[in-house]
Amino acid sequence: MNPKREFTCINCPLSCTVTVSPGEAGLTVSGHECRRGEEYALQEYTDPRRVLTGTVAVDGAALPRLPVKTDGPIPKTLVREAAAALSRIKVRAPVRCGEIIVANFAGSGSNLVATRDLGPDLDL
Repeated sequence: MNPKREFTCINCPLSCTVTVSPGEAGLTVSGHECRRGEEYALQEYTDPRRVLTGTVAVDGAALPRLPVKTDGPIPKTLVREAAAALSRIKVRAPVRCGEIIVANFAGSGSNLVATRDLGPDLDL
């Protein structure tokens, strides 16, 4: 059974310190001021996830790198592997903001998407 853990909630400005404790009846959550704090702590305790941001190589543009991110959080256990995979991706310009670069990135269920327009006539 996992030990008791404390989290600082990041869902609102209150930044509550939320405690999740395992028990015979399941997980007990305390210290939260709202339902979102409880949901956040339970998610962090059972299946922590993060949005990955980075850059990938791009051909055909004035800039050498395209900023990208996952369109949803991915399991924290996949972050290192997914970050390493970014170095193996190369796209061809033009690329539009929001365009899917890799679907189901690293088997995470989230897509890797461009976060800016980039191309010969789109560079700033």
